[in-house]
Amino acid sequence: MHTREEKLEAFGRLLDIMDNLREKCPWDRKQTFESLRHLTIEETYELADAILDGDLDEIKKETGDILLHMVFYGKLGEEMPRDKGGWDIADSLNFISDKLISRHPHIYADVEANDEETVKANWEKLKLKEGKKSVLEGVPKSLPSLVKAYRIQDKVRGVGFDWDNAGQVLEKLNEELRELQTEVDAKSDRIADEFGDAMFALINYSRFLDINPDEALERTNRRFIERFKNLEQNIALDGKDLGQMPLEEMELYWQKAKKEVG
Repeated sequence: MHTREEKLEAFGRLLDIMDNLREKCPWDRKQTFESLRHLTIEETYELADAILDGDLDEIKKETGDILLHMVFYGKLGEEMPRDKGGWDIADSLNFISDKLISRHPHIYADVEANDEETVKANWEKLKLKEGKKSVLEGVPKSLPSLVKAYRIQDKVRGVGFDWDNAGQVLEKLNEELRELQTEVDAKSDRIADEFGDAMFALINYSRFLDINPDEALERTNRRFIERFKNLEQNIALDGKDLGQMPLEEMELYWQKAKKEVG
């Protein structure tokens, strides 16, 4: 692995390249915070895909792409006057360093925290002391709903607003499913609300099973895609038409796909 000096040199090299591109490249000169935003989100999803794939080489590359975006934002901030809110990458690095020190008093002060849950609880309480009016202020509005639900539950857990055990959550999930079925049977206008409540409870249950629901669903999505592609291929090899096939026969091919793909 690289030495600390080599890591600092590599980071400095990226800063130099960014300065050069911002000055000389027509595309880089045009970019703004707004124009980079969707590209940064895309890069983050690409990193997430690499992590799910367990592809260490790709994780390395995608981490570099995201670092480039962070340096780019720092360059944009540097071009703004200080009295207009300008800042540079050093300000960002110092901010996160100061934040990490203040949020880890069990390392840098005299607070005791011997387990992960205590650390997370202290983190949320410290944020309130820093002036945040709600523990939920840190949940981005634009997060996908499934991820947002998980983060909401995780954050309120940090201040003690949570169930005691998985059995209680499972009971709540079953209660929500019964309420959903009642509304479905009644053909009421509250079906969507009850469906959302049931999903929220299911995501809550995932926390107690130590499962990330977004990752679990994505793995299922990928597994379904692979199986269905296998089904399509086998049907085509047999010279049959998927669109004209009865569901019972499709099920036979589906079971075969499950055995061949996993």
